[in-house]
Amino acid sequence: MRAVHRLTLPRALHPGAWWLWALGMAVAASRTRNPVLLLMILAVTGFVVAARRTDAPWANSYAAFLKLGLVVIGVRVVLQALLSTRSQGPTVLFTLPQLALPDWAAGVKLGGEVSAEAVVTALYDGGQLAVMLCCIGAANALASPRRLLKSLPGALYEMGVACVVALTFAPQLVTDARRIRAARRLRGRTRGSFRTTAMPVLEGALDRSVELAAAMDSRGYGRTAQVPRRQRRITGLCVLLGLLGILLGVYALLTDAMSFPFALLTLAIGLLLAVSALAIGRQRVTRTRYRPDPWALPEWLVVAAGAVAAAVMVVAAVRGVHGLLLAGPLVVPPVPVLPVLGVLVGLAPALAAPPQGRRVAA
Repeated sequence: MRAVHRLTLPRALHPGAWWLWALGMAVAASRTRNPVLLLMILAVTGFVVAARRTDAPWANSYAAFLKLGLVVIGVRVVLQALLSTRSQGPTVLFTLPQLALPDWAAGVKLGGEVSAEAVVTALYDGGQLAVMLCCIGAANALASPRRLLKSLPGALYEMGVACVVALTFAPQLVTDARRIRAARRLRGRTRGSFRTTAMPVLEGALDRSVELAAAMDSRGYGRTAQVPRRQRRITGLCVLLGLLGILLGVYALLTDAMSFPFALLTLAIGLLLAVSALAIGRQRVTRTRYRPDPWALPEWLVVAAGAVAAAVMVVAAVRGVHGLLLAGPLVVPPVPVLPVLGVLVGLAPALAAPPQGRRVAA
């Protein structure tokens, strides 16, 4: 039988899958200060962004996060040079003018000797934070913010509506201000006071907010079902305890504040309570969703790639695999095999995520 080719419609990946993958890569970066592994994570996220980003305005945000990461590294190095002590290394690079501080600031210095060990340590610490920021930038470049808000669970519906309104009208304020300044120039008024410009902008924003509120109300937004007071209280308590458990679990996993099994148990209990609260709170919202984003095999593969990368790095850190943390600043960074393989798994979204358009055989 002869194969017939047809052009399939492009399908964007679910934004939640991109965020989960990016958070997994960020967790992987938080477990190591090895510059080789950090550069690999940065290369993996950059390659996935280049392979699967769209032409949307937010798709260029990854470059902005790269620049922000460079600023973070520069600030970290400058602060380390100004405030560090010689106890971090005997190799003195140069000496800065030192300011005398009062007695109550004993142990703190401004200026003085700057060691090579202190500078390299600052580069590694700042690089770790910069790579984590770039992972978040990858999620911003790949996931549509409006589609992400539309995919929020029903229990978070009110927060999603507020975010949609804010995302809609913040750029509109800038557009109104430009329109008013252009109108003033056409009338020959090149200079104007803040009061004469701000009042039309605020009036236009108020009118648009009223129109949007009326349109949303006519479509059933904000209508909730009647639920017992006891159920509302239980839902609120579950949300509070769930968020507290998630925060404690994530903090313990990132900082080793408690044992790994206990931290994992705390995180699991927090997630269970939060999911239960979302499931119960969803009963209050009586609305339908037009063309919801599907969650199919590509979404599971993308999430699994980020989860595997994070899990491999966490397990390697718990078992003390050599190479995640360097023995000293001025040493050649090793290349541990297991963490490298875990990071390379993060490349899977470049192939698993559906492209913008392709021909398939039927």
